[in-house]
Amino acid sequence: MIPTDFRIEPADYATDLADLRKVRETVFILEQKVPEEEEWDDLDPRSQHVLARDAGGQPIGTGRLTPEHKIGRMAVLREWRGRGVGDGLLVALMDRARTLGWTEVKLNAQVSALAFYARHGFEPYGERFMEAGIEHQAMRRAIEPLAGPERPPAQPRGPSEAAREFDSLSAATEASIRLVDDARRELFVFSRDLDPVMYSQPAVMDAFRRFATAGRGGVVQLIVLDPAAVQGQGHPLLGLAQRLTSVFQFRTPIEDVDLQYPSAFLANDRDGYLFRQLGSRWDGDWSPAHPARTRQLVEHFGRVWERSRACTEFRALGI
Repeated sequence: MIPTDFRIEPADYATDLADLRKVRETVFILEQKVPEEEEWDDLDPRSQHVLARDAGGQPIGTGRLTPEHKIGRMAVLREWRGRGVGDGLLVALMDRARTLGWTEVKLNAQVSALAFYARHGFEPYGERFMEAGIEHQAMRRAIEPLAGPERPPAQPRGPSEAAREFDSLSAATEASIRLVDDARRELFVFSRDLDPVMYSQPAVMDAFRRFATAGRGGVVQLIVLDPAAVQGQGHPLLGLAQRLTSVFQFRTPIEDVDLQYPSAFLANDRDGYLFRQLGSRWDGDWSPAHPARTRQLVEHFGRVWERSRACTEFRALGI
């Protein structure tokens, strides 16, 4: 089984420079013998960077998006190659380009990586060339910019509250009920199999029922990585969704990088979130009001939602 215990996150060039260096200097300077003076350039401070981190928070991969609309400096530590890290970095960079309204991204691919980029829709153009002593091929891909939001994002309803750690099912359940009860019109659930140990509990089901029947036009969007498993469980949340089809919306990812996402989370439209780094465990962090972290999770949810399909597995239930 391919390990999936990593995450992709935005990086700040100034703050995360040591971690960027750890990956890029290991891969490009030590491994590929790229001269150090050619590895770092004046585009770095002006580019947007992403980092892949392992379960312990250590950097294992990186990439950047330059003002020239080019993806570059894609690097993954040797021991993490072939595990989907590169795919995750590339998808994250393309998603960022979409949010910026770009319609095309380009890159200079090492010839040995042509198949990887072709798999993500990039096409070669022009002649091959040498860069830092390595043969390269220019490639490009058209992308669809993300549509702007239909309405301005909700403003925080009160002071931000620092994230709180939890390490048990009971604590995760209590926090989840609070988040569902605090929601006004939107809830976002990202889970592999709707976590039946938690979401099937009567108290949690009651919270979802209160939200769904409050008469505020609320919507629960749920991304389920393994809908067949959920259907086989006879999950009670499906029964509620079957009775309230206008409230519950289900989708399942089709991209490998999304299907391998190891974490699970719940977020609402009142700046509250609950996040578990590994969806199979009951430890993580949450806050009833943390705008920055909640916005990051909801934006990730939205990107995955846009490239996911409807859960046809639930059609027999009328969902």
